[in-house]
Amino acid sequence: MSVYLITGATSDVGFELIKTVAKDGDKFLLQGYSDSGKLKVFCAENNIDYRYFDVDLTDNAATDKFMAQLKDCETPTHFVHLPALRVVNTKFKNFDEERFLLDVNVQIMSAVKICKYILPKMAKAKFGRVLFMATSYVLANPPKNTAAYIMTKNAVVGLVKSLAADYAANGITVNSVSPSMIETKFLAETSHLIVEAAANEHPMKRNAQVNDVVPAMAFLLSEEARFITGVNLPITGGSVIE
Repeated sequence: MSVYLITGATSDVGFELIKTVAKDGDKFLLQGYSDSGKLKVFCAENNIDYRYFDVDLTDNAATDKFMAQLKDCETPTHFVHLPALRVVNTKFKNFDEERFLLDVNVQIMSAVKICKYILPKMAKAKFGRVLFMATSYVLANPPKNTAAYIMTKNAVVGLVKSLAADYAANGITVNSVSPSMIETKFLAETSHLIVEAAANEHPMKRNAQVNDVVPAMAFLLSEEARFITGVNLPITGGSVIE
């Protein structure tokens, strides 16, 4: 039996990942924020054994309360961290420090708190799979006007590498995926002109879809990927080649 903790589970990627990895007997601890109705219906229709946590990860006190609730649950065998504030394309002279710090709470501080709790338990069990969502923007020259997003995602990749080094001897793998632009509701605050331009400039003449990305994520969470750790996997369709 596997116990999956998925933060940002109400995202399009979260839905597809749950559907892809779920097996009979698995349990899911799912975090989202103010968008739970569709997820609850989805879990009921697919017979997913889940517990849902409505948590605003921008709020440190709310995250601490979430941590206390997690301690009353079974220890996760798999942890997937997906949440981020939506990208706001803006010139650096208009950098929003307050919003940036909120995104740091969402992407970094919540992950640190969760990992501090579950990784020692995974280490004791000699098994764990941890996976983060990064971005292809950290792989090559990033687009203009995305400094806040780039900074937080680079911090995510740094955390992945550090945790992978710390816990490789304990049967725990820690990886991230770096997809190119995925057409999901996450792009709601991104101009359609930017989305269209990204598709037109892509070698495959389209942006990524959720089902282009999730199979690779499922693999990194699987037993077959037991010897892969510290990797930030590009999923770019050729738009970035390393």
